Amino acid sequence: MSHFYDEITTALPELQVLKDEPMSRHTTFRIGGPADYFVCPDREQIAEVLAVAKKCGMAITVIGNGSNLLVGDKGIRGLVVEIGSAMNQIMVDKNHITAGAGALLSQVAAKAAAAELGGMEFAAGIPGSVGGAVTMNAGAYGGEMKQVVKSVTYIDSQGIRRTIDARDCAFGYRSSLFMTDPGCVILGCTIELTEGNPDNIKAQMNELSAKRIEKQPLNFPSAGSTFKRPEGAFAGKLIQDSGLMGARVGGASVSEKHAGFIINDKGATAADVRALISMVQKKVKEDSGYELMPEVRFIGEF
Repeated sequence: MSHFYDEITTALPELQVLKDEPMSRHTTFRIGGPADYFVCPDREQIAEVLAVAKKCGMAITVIGNGSNLLVGDKGIRGLVVEIGSAMNQIMVDKNHITAGAGALLSQVAAKAAAAELGGMEFAAGIPGSVGGAVTMNAGAYGGEMKQVVKSVTYIDSQGIRRTIDARDCAFGYRSSLFMTDPGCVILGCTIELTEGNPDNIKAQMNELSAKRIEKQPLNFPSAGSTFKRPEGAFAGKLIQDSGLMGARVGGASVSEKHAGFIINDKGATAADVRALISMVQKKVKEDSGYELMPEVRFIGEF
């Protein structure tokens, strides 16, 4: 691995390469052991980073804002590439917004509102980045990324930069082409919106923000909704009906404000969260027959 460090610092001397970086600093759960190496490249550096890592046989894990991740307590072996503030450019051109993969959805929604463009209101309170949102087709309150994305630019597993139309991204419920090919790294996307009434856009964003504040445990670290919505039901309601609100393993608990959220309220470990997820899945299955599937991604070593 020292071979990789020498190679990457020679190829990109201006790039900061961190060793044994705690992943708890890079996830909204505030949980996770150390990454062997950690970088946050810009759009010009990313291809070289991937090429050097591949040349050195280095395992690569790509993350965004870390808002949908549970990183194991033993951390992540190899290189973590964070697509973040170095790739967060947002440009508005008439009814199109071109956003870097590291831009936060809330920033894109704010830019859209300022330009009097409607269609991104649903995303205003989602804590993720554009790259992560496209990867998992993030959504809330009836809106999804597939409704607004026009095209996506990415680097494929062979290191080739490509741009594809949204119809070729295989968007589904919390899924896309980019989830099935982990070798892809999203660089950004173009979003197509419609002109709207600025007062109506602002009112809808305020309404959804108020709903989130009222119903979600935003004052505790979490990864958002812990489980995918099962067909014909709601995860939070099933968990609540099983009497699991407030259920705890170590420092992790099922939120008493919204049962669909597992929160880190007492210094939880990844093992605590994972054990609590399993407990919830087992009890809900016993009580209702529904099999809850995690929306949170597990990465690293547990």
